[in-house]
Amino acid sequence: MARLVQLLALSCLGSFGLLLAGDALLEWGPQPNPQTPNWQLEGWRQLSADPEKRREASLLLAAQANADPRRQLQLLGNQAWGPDPIAGVVLKQQALAQTALGEHQAAGLLWQQLQRRFPKDPSSADALYSLGASQPSLRQQLLKRFPAHPAALAAALEAGPSPKDQRQGALHLARWGIRWPGADRKLQAVCRRERALKPAERNQLATGLAQLADTDRAQACLRGTAASPTTTLALAKALLKGPGGGQGQAQLQQADQLLLSLAQGHPQSLEAAEATRLLAEGEGASSLQAIGHLPEKLRQSAPVQARLALENGKVERALAVLKRWPKDPASWELQWQAARLALLKGQWSTARQLLSSPTNQYLPLDLAARQKFWLGFSLLRLGQGRAARAQWELVQQQHPEGYYGWRAAVRLGRSDQQLKSAGPSALSKPSWSPLASPSPSLNRLWRLGLNQEAWEHWRHQRGGQAPQRAQELLLEGRLRQGAGDDWIGLGQLEQAGLKLQPHQCNARSQLLNAQRRPRFVEIFNPVAERHGLAASLLAGVAKQESRFSPGVKSVAGAVGLMQLMPETAQELAGRPLGNEELENPQISADLGGLYIKQLLGLWAGNPILAIASYNAGPGAVSRWASRPIGPWPELWVEAIPYPETRLYVKKVLGNAWTYQQERLADC
Repeated sequence: MARLVQLLALSCLGSFGLLLAGDALLEWGPQPNPQTPNWQLEGWRQLSADPEKRREASLLLAAQANADPRRQLQLLGNQAWGPDPIAGVVLKQQALAQTALGEHQAAGLLWQQLQRRFPKDPSSADALYSLGASQPSLRQQLLKRFPAHPAALAAALEAGPSPKDQRQGALHLARWGIRWPGADRKLQAVCRRERALKPAERNQLATGLAQLADTDRAQACLRGTAASPTTTLALAKALLKGPGGGQGQAQLQQADQLLLSLAQGHPQSLEAAEATRLLAEGEGASSLQAIGHLPEKLRQSAPVQARLALENGKVERALAVLKRWPKDPASWELQWQAARLALLKGQWSTARQLLSSPTNQYLPLDLAARQKFWLGFSLLRLGQGRAARAQWELVQQQHPEGYYGWRAAVRLGRSDQQLKSAGPSALSKPSWSPLASPSPSLNRLWRLGLNQEAWEHWRHQRGGQAPQRAQELLLEGRLRQGAGDDWIGLGQLEQAGLKLQPHQCNARSQLLNAQRRPRFVEIFNPVAERHGLAASLLAGVAKQESRFSPGVKSVAGAVGLMQLMPETAQELAGRPLGNEELENPQISADLGGLYIKQLLGLWAGNPILAIASYNAGPGAVSRWASRPIGPWPELWVEAIPYPETRLYVKKVLGNAWTYQQERLADC
C-alpha cells in the first residue's frame, strides 16, 4: 500500500512538473508579433498565465482572421477588460465585427461602451462616427476631438444638408484631409454655391484645391479675393507640375510670376524662402529672369547663388558656393549637376575637384553613394586605380543597395544584375520588423498587427501635419505601407533616404528593410519564372511605375501595376483589354513581364537599353544607341537626353539590385 501511495505521489509530481515545463515553454520567447507562429499564438491565448499575453495573442489572431467576423468575435470575447487603451481597440474590433454581421444593436452597445470608457483614445473616434449617424452632436465632437482621424474626415465629407454644415465640412477637409476621397467635389461645390464665404475661408478652400493641382477651380474659388502667401505658393506649385509643351511653358511662366510676386510682397516670410528655392530650381529663361528681380537678401541666398553658379559654368564660382553653404541642399545639387557636366565632357580633374568639396561631410546617405561612386570613376580615368577602388569599396560597405551599389559591385568585379529567373521563390515575402517609433502605444499597435489602428493613431498625434524631417518621413512611410497606401508611403520613404544623415544608422537600417518589401510576391515569382526573367527586375519596374498601386492611371493614359499604355497592352495580349483587366495585377504583371522579355531580346540582354525602352520607347532608345555604350555604361546613362528616362533607368535597376541583396549596409 505504501508503495502504491509513493507511485501515485511521484506520478502527480511528474504531471505537475510537465505542466510547469509546458507553461514555461509557452511563456519563453519574444513578445507576440506578426511573425509569431499561429500554434504559439494559440498556445498563449489558451494557456498563458499572463492575461495580457492572452489578449495580445487574441488580437494578433483576430487581425489574421479579418475576413471572418464570427471568428474575430470568438477570439476577442472577454478581452476588453481593464483601463488599458488596448481594451478600447478590442471594443472597436468587436463592434466592427458585429456591424459586418448586421447585428447593429449589439454593435451600438459596444460603441457606447467604447466612447464611455475611452473618450480620449483615437479608437473612440469610430464610436463617435457610428453613434453620430443618429446624434449629430457626436459628429461635432468628433471633428473637434479627433480632427485628422479618418473617421472625422468621413464625417466632414458627409456633413450637411444645411449650407453651414456643408461649409464646415469643406473647410475641415481643406485643413485636415484634402486628399480624402471625395474632398475635391465637396470643396468645389461649396466654392461654387457659397457667396458669403470670408476671405480667409476662400483662401483655405483655394489652397486645398491647388494642392490637388486643380488650379482653375482654385483661382475661381477666390472670386477676386486677394490670395494669401500660402495660397499663392500652392497655386505656383500646382502650375509647376502642369503638362509639357506650349501649354506647359505658359504655366511655368505663370508660376514664376506668382513666385516672384510672393517673394517681393512678403520677403521675410517662410513662403518667400520657399518661392525663392523653387525659382532657383527652375530650368527655363523665365525663372532665371525672375531671379534677377528678387529682393537683394533673397538673391544672396544659397539656392539663387547655386543656380547662378551653374549658369555661369565656371568651376571656381561653383566651388565658392560649395564652400560657403556646404550644408544647404542647393549646394548638394550644384555639386552633382556641375560634376555631371564635367564628367560628360571628359573633364576628370574638374569632376574630381567638385566631388571632393566640403559638402561631402554633410551629404545625406543616398547622395553620398552617388558622390563616392563618381569620385572613384574620376580617379580611375585619371589613372588612380587604387584610389578609385577605395571609393567603390566604401560604396559597397556603406551603400550596397541601389543603383550605385550595383555599379560599384560591377566596377569591383564582384557581381552583376541578375536578369534570368532564379526559381519559383526568387522573391521572398516581406518579413515583419518593429516600428521603433518614439511612441510606445504606436509600437504596440504595430506589433499586434493593428496597422490601420497604428496609422489612425499617428494621424491623430500629428494633427494632420505633413512630415518634414527624415525620421518623420520614415515613420509615416512605414505606417502608410502597413495600412496599404504604398503610393504615398513609398514616396515618403524615398524622401527620407534623401535626408538621412550618416550618423542615423538605425534609421537607415529601418529604411532599407522597408524598401526591400515588394508587394505582389505571389504574382511576380510565377510570372517571372514563366517568362524566364528575374522576379527582382519585374518588381523593380512595378515599384517605379506604380509603387505597387494597381489602380493608378498616369496623365499619359498608362494603367495598372506595370503602367502599360492600353495600345501596348492590347498588342501584347493579342486582344482588346478593358480598364478592369488593365488594373488586374496578375494580367498587368504578365503583360509587363512579356514586354520586358521582348525588350531584353531586342537589345541583346542589355538591361540599361531595355529599361530605357520601357520608359521612353524603343524608337527613342534606337536614336540614342547610335552612341555605343562601350565600357562606360554609367556615362551613357547620364547622357540620356530625357531627364525622366535618365532617372527612371537608375531607379528601376537600383530597385532590382536592392531586391537581390541579402545584407544591409554596415553601420
